[in-house]
Amino acid sequence: MDPERIKQIIAASLPCEGLHVEGDGEHFEAILVSSEFAGKSRVARQQLVNAILKPYFDSGELHALSMKTLTPEERSAICG
Repeated sequence: MDPERIKQIIAASLPCEGLHVEGDGEHFEAILVSSEFAGKSRVARQQLVNAILKPYFDSGELHALSMKTLTPEERSAICG
């Protein structure tokens, strides 16, 4: 599994205004910006993303993904 493949999988199921994934082939970090996260807790947001990636976690193809999940408004507040 590589970062670009993870991006493709997520983008196919979750409309994102921003999506960045990096990693070393085993451990990955993602920053996701999506309007779909509005009104959801941090845990609910991560559960949404984990559900998309569940088949890849279950098969062992994807081992670990840490993530930051933001709404566009939250990103604007952080980035200015």
